[in-house]
Amino acid sequence: MATDRPAVLLITADQLRRDALGCYGGRAVATPHLDGLAGEGTVYDRAYTASPWCLPSRSSLLTGRYPRNHGAYSNFRDGAWLSPEVPNLYQGMGQAGYAVGHVGKCHFAPVPYGRTRPDATLPYSDFREHYRALGIDHLALQDGKQVSVWFRDDYAAELEAAGHLEAYRDAVWDREARKVFTFPGPAEWHPDSWVGEKSVDLIRSHGDGGQPFFAWISFSGPHFPFDPPEEYLERVDEGELGEPRIDAGEWTDPDRLHYRSFHGPSQGRVEGGGDRHNDPEYWRRLRRHYAANVALIDDQVGCILAAARERFGDDLVVVFSCDHGEMLGNHGFWGKNRCYYDDVLRVPLIIRRPGLPDAGTRSDRLTSLVDVCPTLLRAAGQTPDPGCDGKPLGDAGHPHVFAEGERYTTVTDGRHKLTLAHADGMTYTELHDTAADPYETTNLAGRPEAAEPQRDLQAAALDALLRTALP
Repeated sequence: MATDRPAVLLITADQLRRDALGCYGGRAVATPHLDGLAGEGTVYDRAYTASPWCLPSRSSLLTGRYPRNHGAYSNFRDGAWLSPEVPNLYQGMGQAGYAVGHVGKCHFAPVPYGRTRPDATLPYSDFREHYRALGIDHLALQDGKQVSVWFRDDYAAELEAAGHLEAYRDAVWDREARKVFTFPGPAEWHPDSWVGEKSVDLIRSHGDGGQPFFAWISFSGPHFPFDPPEEYLERVDEGELGEPRIDAGEWTDPDRLHYRSFHGPSQGRVEGGGDRHNDPEYWRRLRRHYAANVALIDDQVGCILAAARERFGDDLVVVFSCDHGEMLGNHGFWGKNRCYYDDVLRVPLIIRRPGLPDAGTRSDRLTSLVDVCPTLLRAAGQTPDPGCDGKPLGDAGHPHVFAEGERYTTVTDGRHKLTLAHADGMTYTELHDTAADPYETTNLAGRPEAAEPQRDLQAAALDALLRTALP
């Protein structure tokens, strides 16, 4: 194609654990296409999300700013819509002359959960218009598995026309299933299959007029509900699923942040809190369904990459990541709300560049998802906005990275991790040494032997917040 700038793809999954992928040690299901992408580029081993919630993290991916600086800090507060006034990746790519597309989940505005109904899929045009106003030229919207049941996005409209929406809506609202079921329709109509198909169509339809191409391809799986097509369960090696790491003795101290999450009800801090509510068979079934959904996503990534290579040749930049991880039963939880664990905060990140200069390499650079936006803008020949918190990959890493959200902040130097949170009228402090205690079961906050790392991380958190509150 006649352009001096590469085609650029940002591909993300939702709530994807890094250890679900073969290139990060996963064995429960094969991920040959993502492992192949890793072999063509650089795998980052110390990459962290900017938030354990979908909306703030996605807004950080898009803007290169932490939630404290882009303002979309909550999944739930209506005022936390990401504003078009905050410079973002869509706008920057458009200013560079790129055709700008988005396929799949956006979630740059809080979902109106209180309006949802089990017997109807409601209008969603105001959300679509807001997303387009952020700078998207072409939008094929599938704004989350449950959202597509609750609200009529592009996927919901097509699913209804195909005769499968009502069955999917019934399955999502079925409380007895506890978010674990197989997709009640043909595999090609699963949300992640739809995103893959629409992405391939977008790539193949890109014209020959010399305009460079950018798209964010955003899968809504393997986020719950854990709903793979039945045939994908056969791909899972159940012997490699493992068992959740749960120690009820961890949850004897009511001053721990997730004490109430474990003993239940979870009060919204972790979607599926409390091991006492879930037997071992439930956890095995949940893990198997999760892994099967990962296999489906890997298949679709393979189709997308094949179409992109056919259309753009080697002149292609690809970044693959996610918004955050998933507890998957560890500590007794599924979900991610206010979780400071590496299960949620430490994420996969792979970058592939034209000419494959870094093929098959790994990096231990301390990295945040705020680095993705400036990296892709630089690839497009653009200078990142000076308000950006991220640094292009290839530059020096960070001394500390943060994960933030409503009344919550975590800061880590890559080993020690400090979390400060306010919930239920209490302020919680958690400090973990992820080298000595990789499963993060022991809270070191306030202990004399941990005074130095706690002091240093508190200073880093205070400095970051003061720079925002008092610029």
